[in-house]
Amino acid sequence: MNMSITQPAAKWYIDELDLQQGDCVRFFVRYGGFGGIHKGFSLGIAISKPQDPSLQTEASGVTFFVENSDQWYFDGYNFHIKYSRKYDEVNYQFT
Repeated sequence: MNMSITQPAAKWYIDELDLQQGDCVRFFVRYGGFGGIHKGFSLGIAISKPQDPSLQTEASGVTFFVENSDQWYFDGYNFHIKYSRKYDEVNYQFT
């Protein structure tokens, strides 16, 4: 398993969340929502420092990560974050 983020997607997060170099963005599992790989669960985001990361990547000076406690959601998948110019939003891809 690995995690990746494109530079346009990283820029989108930096602009939307007013991130600075050295900041960290956590992807966590939340109950509810749609569009995820497990019915009834979806991903949320938070600005926080990693405690026990299982997946992480860095782009434009910002660390993007998943904590080990949320690893179950990603088991068996690679997690890719891309930007859609058409919709001006990020898309999560699980392969």
